[in-house]
This record gives sequence, C-alpha cells and structure tokens, in this order.
Amino acid sequence: MHITVEIAGEDTHELEVDADATYGDLLAPVDLSPHEVSVLVDGEHVPTDQPVTANRVQVVRLIKGG
Repeated sequence: MHITVEIAGEDTHELEVDADATYGDLLAPVDLSPHEVSVLVDGEHVPTDQPVTANRVQVVRLIKGG
C-alpha cells in the first residue's frame, strides 16, 4: 500500500507499507515516535493503533525544540 505522510511544516514522505499496517507503523520510517506527534486524516485525529485506511496522512509534532 502506498501512503503519503506529510509532516506539518517539514517534509513529505512516500512510504510503501503492508496492507495490515497501523497509523503508528507510519512513524518509525520517518524517525518519529507516537508520543511526540498526532496523526491526522482529513483534519481528524486518528489513533496510532488503528489500521491505515487513508492513502494520505498529516503528522503534527506536539513537542519540538528544547
């Protein structure tokens, strides 16, 4: 399955994932943790343990900098 992952204000990544992938599975390839982001589909938050049903997601960092 081909998924576009847009990290808000940063990069866009094109990923190939298994059909049974979860939204959380999209985070490791882009070096993010589910503890530091929120995953959005059509502007709505989705749980990271939910199976991927969209072909485009937006990831918003909750904490950045230090």
